[in-house]
Amino acid sequence: MNTEELLAQASVIPVLEVVSLSDAAPLARALADGGLRVVELTLRTDCALEAVAEMKSAAPELIVGMGTLRQAEDAEKSAKAGAEFLVTPGATASLLKALADTGLPTLPGVATASEAMTAMEYGFNAQKFFPAELSGGVAWVKSIKGPLADIMWCPSGGIAEDKVAEYMALDNVACVGGSWIASRSAISGKDWAGITENARRAAAFNT
Repeated sequence: MNTEELLAQASVIPVLEVVSLSDAAPLARALADGGLRVVELTLRTDCALEAVAEMKSAAPELIVGMGTLRQAEDAEKSAKAGAEFLVTPGATASLLKALADTGLPTLPGVATASEAMTAMEYGFNAQKFFPAELSGGVAWVKSIKGPLADIMWCPSGGIAEDKVAEYMALDNVACVGGSWIASRSAISGKDWAGITENARRAAAFNT
């Protein structure tokens, strides 16, 4: 799978913080039942790497990626754990090289034109705009299309459900990231039905 194929299956990518490994399987099923196919775990918890396999086993139709990668070794560990794509909050030279070396679809995080151009030098023409709402939001994505028309964006960071349609209406936006689909409190509270309903609404943005 390449990045273009990944983005074709994505709409709103839920950004997931799984604290307890026992939540990984029911969470995966809830998201899949809602019609989502692309999900992002965050490498912020002790069980994140183990959760990749748990989620893929529980819902094989899901494409499970790993986000919040900050160091080169994070990319290597995530690839070994079975992550199918990688996402970062920022992009240092050493991290960009490690991401490219994995051969996996990757959305490196950038917030400026210079960062975006640096990521392009490493072969990344699809990028994460982060933190989107605090860094210019929809207006930034619109304005960057002129000078950097060959980048497809996945804005993420502070995007509430009521802002999704505005981002998705832009032709240089492939998908957005959203933590509202399965918040940490919803996961810990095991609100699987609520997560499925949120996922169903999110999946509708890709129809």
